[in-house]
Amino acid sequence: MRIVVCVKHVPDATADRHFESDYTVDRVGVDGLLSELDEYAVEQALRLKEKAESPEDVTVTAVTVGPEKAADAVRKALQMGADAGVHVSDEAIAGSDAIATSLVLAAAVRKAAGGGVPDLVMCGMASTDGSMGVLPAMLAERLGVPQVTLASQVETQGDQVRIKRDGDTATEVIGARMPLVLSVTDQSGEARYPSFKGIMAAKKKPMQTYSLVDLDVSADQVGLSVAWSVVEGTEARPPRTAGEIVRDEDGSGATALTEFLAAKKFI
Repeated sequence: MRIVVCVKHVPDATADRHFESDYTVDRVGVDGLLSELDEYAVEQALRLKEKAESPEDVTVTAVTVGPEKAADAVRKALQMGADAGVHVSDEAIAGSDAIATSLVLAAAVRKAAGGGVPDLVMCGMASTDGSMGVLPAMLAERLGVPQVTLASQVETQGDQVRIKRDGDTATEVIGARMPLVLSVTDQSGEARYPSFKGIMAAKKKPMQTYSLVDLDVSADQVGLSVAWSVVEGTEARPPRTAGEIVRDEDGSGATALTEFLAAKKFI
């Protein structure tokens, strides 16, 4: 069984994040890391391999799209236990929206699978920077396979996949036949930490780097100039101001608090 996991290198939420002059996210001058939600997808792929009757016949390949630093996301997946990695890097991709990104990813997934469609393409439920959550559906459409999304539990038997999806009022059980695209939530199982053995082993695992030419994707199909959505302006978040202190020295604290909440229309 061939499993391809799509991973994304995102800016560290604790870093000083900012936009470029064209209002695209700065992904070069800020520290980044493997998106936490994608770690769950890597974890589930590794669990499926470990549970297989012949784990040696299951390959897990991590694929990412982004600048040079994005390769770190693939390296983290390799350290966790993935078998191989693919990094798509091309200056023309900068500023691409989800539609163009799905085009590049679909081509990379096919190339990673030897020109066909792998048995499973796994994704996180969303990226922690864009939080759109639409890429799995777009990827499934481009690959021409079904999608089962937002899985909190994943089981396989032969070429069948069954997931549990937790909603606000009910839990659904959905089944589909491979090949398919599968996305998982942060409730699917805690992602493992890379061991020292895994970190050392990752240095010897194969990782391919592709450009748009390698994927037979035209530069005219990607980038900010063809994006369907753009950021037209940004404004820095105002500094946090000191809060109002209510002193309850004469028993009037509750009244003052109620008046404050009412003025802010919280009650």
